[in-house]
Amino acid sequence: ELGFDAAVRVVRIAERWEEAVGPEIARHCQPTALDGATLEATVDSSAWCQELRLRSPEILAALRRTFGDEAPADLRLRLRYAPGR
Repeated sequence: ELGFDAAVRVVRIAERWEEAVGPEIARHCQPTALDGATLEATVDSSAWCQELRLRSPEILAALRRTFGDEAPADLRLRLRYAPGR
């Protein structure tokens, strides 16, 4: 198991991310990895990270509508590291 399946799934999610979650969320948050059924995504600010944590059920529902059974079951959000901040 080299993780190719997970990598391919993340690419598929990334390709349709804005369609699934909408342009506002997509501007601030991007999918980066899959860990089992958990989608990991980076967020561009702590305020947006908090907002999206509160909206994670809405995001997961949107992903289920777009990807059906292939949708992740959970969402883990991380603040994007920005050197010099």
